[in-house]
Amino acid sequence: GELPGLRAARLSMQESRLVELPYSSSDDDDGSLAGDTDLPTAEQDPGARRPVPPKPGIFSQCVRYLAFLWNVLFLLLGLLALAVGVWGLLAKGSLRGDRLAPLGSDPMLLFVLAGLGASTVSLAGCLGALRSSPCLLRFFVGAVLAFAGLEVLGGLLLLAARRRLRDALRDALLLCLLRYHEEPDLRFLVDEVQRSLQCCGLSSYRDWETNPYFNCSSPGVQACGVPASCCLHPGQNGTVANTQCAFGVLRLDDAAAGAVVYLGGCVAQLSAWLRSQVGGIVAGAAVLVLVEAAGALMALKVLRDIAPGGVWD
Repeated sequence: GELPGLRAARLSMQESRLVELPYSSSDDDDGSLAGDTDLPTAEQDPGARRPVPPKPGIFSQCVRYLAFLWNVLFLLLGLLALAVGVWGLLAKGSLRGDRLAPLGSDPMLLFVLAGLGASTVSLAGCLGALRSSPCLLRFFVGAVLAFAGLEVLGGLLLLAARRRLRDALRDALLLCLLRYHEEPDLRFLVDEVQRSLQCCGLSSYRDWETNPYFNCSSPGVQACGVPASCCLHPGQNGTVANTQCAFGVLRLDDAAAGAVVYLGGCVAQLSAWLRSQVGGIVAGAAVLVLVEAAGALMALKVLRDIAPGGVWD
């Protein structure tokens, strides 16, 4: 009598287990679904909260393209200065092996260095503004600020050492006198200064005796002479330039030489001319610094509008 009852109990237990199995599996599924729904949104969709670069406004776009055009202009000016400097060095043969020693004193080297620096910085500004590159824009801003700082520091040093400027000017003119026949650009500069200021030599016309070609001990035809730019009347018959108008002037006394050439030197007159042009020089330096500051501010504006990790299209 107990065996059928035991069998019936076992069957009821099996039936209860079979009934509970679907509910347990559905609970697990519901729990897993609930767990999935509890996951952070970033884990469900990695690109859902990715920062989107803001769309630049009209003013930002205008500043961007204005900065690009600004740098293109200075890039062209830098390339022009570089081309002039290289052309001058090649025309004078300063890049030959036997002329590399005086290359450091060649004025055309200043054009090469200035053109190379300006074109490099402007190219970085162009590419930085066009491609919205933070690295290039930071390099451009740093370089412009460095140039402006050096210019301001140089101006302050000139103001502080203005009394020594006359001695530095004398040394520069003396170098020009000594290399008058060796450097065509120095010869052109000296001739223009002497013609425009109506002067000759440093302190007087007799300073040309330091030049080996004009010294009276020289075997050449220019011995005891001075450049034709010192002559009171360099033209012959009013039309043709007389390049021999000052030959033999150093053999004459001051009274006789004064009828042929200018007796006064150029240091005093050039110093007076520079003092009269202080206002224009300061204004030009201020305009240059303002132009550089404008370029730096435009680059900073473009740099600020660039989203971190994003680039404008």
